[in-house]
Amino acid sequence: MYALIDCNNFYASCQRVFNPALNHQPVVVLSNNDGCVIARSNEAKSIGIPMGAPAFKWEPFFKQHGVHVFSCNFALYGDMSRRVMNLLATFSPDIEVYSIDEAFLEFTGNQNTDFLFLGSQIRTMITRGTGIPISVGFAPTKVLAKVANKIAKKFPDRTGDVYVIDTENKREKALRWTKIEDVWGIGRRETKKLQKIGVFNAHQFTQLNDAWVKTNMSITGLRIKKELEGISVLELEEVEDKRSIATTRSFDIMLTTEAELEERITTYATLSAEKLRRQQGVCQLITVFIKTNRFKPELPQYYRSVTVAIDFPTSSTIDIIKAAKKGLKEIFLPEFHYKKAGVILSEIQETDAVQLNLFHIRNAKHEVLMKTIDDVNKYWGGDRKVRFAGQSLNYVWKMRQEKLSPRYTTRIHEVIEINLKSEK
Repeated sequence: MYALIDCNNFYASCQRVFNPALNHQPVVVLSNNDGCVIARSNEAKSIGIPMGAPAFKWEPFFKQHGVHVFSCNFALYGDMSRRVMNLLATFSPDIEVYSIDEAFLEFTGNQNTDFLFLGSQIRTMITRGTGIPISVGFAPTKVLAKVANKIAKKFPDRTGDVYVIDTENKREKALRWTKIEDVWGIGRRETKKLQKIGVFNAHQFTQLNDAWVKTNMSITGLRIKKELEGISVLELEEVEDKRSIATTRSFDIMLTTEAELEERITTYATLSAEKLRRQQGVCQLITVFIKTNRFKPELPQYYRSVTVAIDFPTSSTIDIIKAAKKGLKEIFLPEFHYKKAGVILSEIQETDAVQLNLFHIRNAKHEVLMKTIDDVNKYWGGDRKVRFAGQSLNYVWKMRQEKLSPRYTTRIHEVIEINLKSEK
């Protein structure tokens, strides 16, 4: 039996954990640079705020309806996610962290388990341990567990946020209720294709011929069909280190000079290198891209990317910055207004698995220097007291986060303060 645990309105819930006054209030969280809505509480959904709503256009609406608006606080969300996943792992060693707010658990050899009771136990532990509300769906397959979770979340008053698909009758009823576009793994293109032949729900999809599904939707579509039929073909996936690492940002203002872009690229290369070292990896390819503002059609448009190969695998920020700046120099043109740039590291290997060639000697000095810099910056709370010469000392590259909440769990100087009044 599989369980899919989903944190309800995760970003908004993280804000509420540390500010209970936000409970039952409309809450939205904005994207990088406070651009658009990427998360909404149920109250925000009910008053008609759509996903992707541009913040500057909806600002009067937010004020009119008393909507609480927050900048994305990924330091807080990431730490709260880690706490949730650590607690979930105590229920089963077989866990797949699917996203920042979702995880699969597998329970084997538990035929007599009361999964409804187990789901309630999981909810109680997560709520008490983190304050994050969750929904739990149990089913014999991962795709059906997704369906069960959706039912638990859709009808909380009737399910108590826990739903178990453990009979054929429940499976068929759940599939008839599930729209084809809501089936995990079926995208817009497949949805349109299926709707054209009269398939509008998951049950109708399972009635299709296997050969047709495989021909028209590949082996992936056939696996989804088998999972919906109750045949488990998708196993838990172990968490693997990333095969590519990207740091990309939209700028708060448009940039026109190579020097300005070079500062951004240097910073993005630095951030990417830090992520690479955290997973104990090295890379050999660095891709750099720059692009103009597609929302300004009156301005000339330009997009270019280039990939630079390094002679030997490295995690040195110095080497990665050097390659990234070389790439920028190749693609930069002065007559454009740039709005976004990024650095992507690929051809990533584990540090200990690198095959050195006859002419490559690992630069021990760089390794010691990088570790020292990482340790110092970590000690100072991630504020990067040590930076490279190409980075701005004034943080001009930072995202616009005008409504950023405190990073309660990862910054000692931002923890909750409580004022106690003594009574005489």
